[in-house]
Amino acid sequence: MSNSNVNAAKGRRYTTKEKADIIAFVDKVNAEKGRGGQSAASKKFKISPLTISSWIRSGIGGGTVSTSGAASVAGPIGKKLSKLQALHDQIARAEKELGKLKSQFNALKAAL
Repeated sequence: MSNSNVNAAKGRRYTTKEKADIIAFVDKVNAEKGRGGQSAASKKFKISPLTISSWIRSGIGGGTVSTSGAASVAGPIGKKLSKLQALHDQIARAEKELGKLKSQFNALKAAL
């Protein structure tokens, strides 16, 4: 037998949109439950939590990312995605706060 890695696992490549969708799912779960987004995404999309963590740390860089977690950030696209992610996080926090305010409003309204 040769020493070649014929059966070695080949990492799946994810498009920028796929990465952004997965990170959005993580943010949604975290906004709803406070935590657990990475674990939920890992189970749902069958991706290593380390890979998801790498995407989050890198701001969902452009280019491709393998399931081994190696990320490559592409210039303007990576910057735009990072800004988009930051805005998404800000919106999620604002929606969570709005939900709390609506709950308080409805409680006071019901007390009238």
